Amino acid sequence: MPTYRDEAVVLRTHKLGEADRIVTMLSRRHGKVRAVAKGVRRTSSRFGSRLEPFMVADVQLYAGRSLDIVQQAESLGAYGADIAADYDRYTAASAMVESADRLTHHEPVPNQYYLLVGALRSLSRGEHAPRHTLDSYLLRSLSLAGWAPALDDCARCGAAGPHDQFLAQLGGVVCTACAPPGTPHVSATVLGLLRALLGGDWETVDAASARDASQASGLVSAYVQWTMERGLRALSHTSPSQGAR
Repeated sequence: MPTYRDEAVVLRTHKLGEADRIVTMLSRRHGKVRAVAKGVRRTSSRFGSRLEPFMVADVQLYAGRSLDIVQQAESLGAYGADIAADYDRYTAASAMVESADRLTHHEPVPNQYYLLVGALRSLSRGEHAPRHTLDSYLLRSLSLAGWAPALDDCARCGAAGPHDQFLAQLGGVVCTACAPPGTPHVSATVLGLLRALLGGDWETVDAASARDASQASGLVSAYVQWTMERGLRALSHTSPSQGAR
C-alpha cells in the first residue's frame, strides 16, 4: 500500500501497548486520519513530542488496512506547550479539537483544517480571550459544515429581521410569530457580538462587555449542543468569557 505525506493537526491520542500510541489527526488533504505511532512513548522516540494534541506536523504515513502507520513527523506548529500551560487556553483548545473530531470524517476538508490551525495558533499566542477564540471557532466551523445559525432573518419562516428572540432548537433567531412561548429575548448588542464572532470582527469582539460576552457564550453553547445532538464534553470545563476589562 502507498506511502503518503500531509500536513496534520493532532486531535487526540490513545495509548496502545507499552510504547505505541494511536493518533487521530485532521489532515489538510486527506481529512481525518487515524494512525499508529510506534514507540512514541519511549523517551528515545524521535518524534513523540510532535504528535501530542494541538501540535501541527508534516507527517509521512504508510496506508494500512485499518490504521495507517506514522513513519516521520516534522513540527510545523508547536502550540501544545503554550496552550497546556494555561488552564483557559487548554480547555478551549480541548473543546476545539473535540468539535473538529465530531465534524470531520475521512474526506478532505481543507477549510476546516486551516480554521483549526489558525484558532490554535491564535490561542497559543494569547491574541484574544480564550473563550472568545473558542466561540468564534465553534460558530465558524459549524458554518463551514453547513450549520450556520440564523442571526438576521427568522430561522423558521425566513421573515426579514432584525429579530430579538433566539432559540437554538429552531436554528437561531426567530420572529414573533414563530417563537414558542417562553423563547428568550436577546439584546441587539449580544446578537451583534454573535455576528462578529462568526465573521471574525475581532475589534468588536474584544471590546464586548463581560455581560454580553457571557450571554453570547451561553447561546453558542446551546447552539452547539443542539446541532451536535449532544454537548461537547470539554465545553463544560471552559471558563465563561470575561469580555473587555
